[in-house]
Amino acid sequence: MNESQSAPLPFTAAEARKALDAACQKNGLPVDDAKLIRLGENAIFQLSAEKVIVRIARGIEVLPDVMKEVAVADWLRESGLPAAEPADYEQPVIALGRPVTFWRLIEDSGEKASVRDLARILRRLHHLPVPSDLPLPRFDIFNRVSERVAKAEVLSDQDHEFLVSRIAELRERHQNLHYRLPPCAVHGDAHQQNLIPAVDGTVFLIDFERFAFGPPETDLAVTATERFVGWHTAADYESFADVYGFDVTAWEGFAVLRSINELKMTTWLMQNVNESEKVAREFRTRFTSLRSDGAVRSWTPF
Repeated sequence: MNESQSAPLPFTAAEARKALDAACQKNGLPVDDAKLIRLGENAIFQLSAEKVIVRIARGIEVLPDVMKEVAVADWLRESGLPAAEPADYEQPVIALGRPVTFWRLIEDSGEKASVRDLARILRRLHHLPVPSDLPLPRFDIFNRVSERVAKAEVLSDQDHEFLVSRIAELRERHQNLHYRLPPCAVHGDAHQQNLIPAVDGTVFLIDFERFAFGPPETDLAVTATERFVGWHTAADYESFADVYGFDVTAWEGFAVLRSINELKMTTWLMQNVNESEKVAREFRTRFTSLRSDGAVRSWTPF
């Protein structure tokens, strides 16, 4: 692992590209055809000629999660669950203060994975025995939320106070939850965009940054929350619950997980409000929704 003393600047597409150039130079990878395919918690670049995906994290503080990703990928491959595989390069490397990993490109079919695919893979994942030497932390459903709020420069004092108070309220409510299902390995960010249907029909699981040991209800509640913000039909969600074999919305604790997920989805988007006016508008739509649990959600996915 290479080190750099450079302190990372704000995480923009331009700064992520600089880190990409530096990281790929260390591993002798050409970047002429590099394409940014996603900017979120990480910046994801595709190097088509080399058939490599490069993941750039926001800062050195998440290095343990980055190292965990590689270990989880190796375990999933050994377990027979189709999952993204690390590429054969030195990794992780630190480029301009950001951890960077390299992954084999999955030949994407161009189709979108279904919620049935997600339910099937989550059911399989949640039943895998976890090896004692796999460094899975206990799942923290509030992971990084407070840090995002503390660093946010787009919030008014009043907005900041509201979010701090909301986090405290939800932490207290979460402490009183009684989960029904036995704990297991959880993905931690279990949505359709973290599945890739390959050209041969195999559906691959990706993005292992939030992997942890915890309640499977937390994975299931992601799709259920997306249903309530308008991203899935009632029929689609019913299919998801049927395939998995458990309807998390029928559990008395779901309302708390839904509120936490909506908070996370909003603060995640908040990090990129300076990227475009479209992102900024959607952030404000979501933020306004947080003030009323009963308000109808009509959110746009990013």
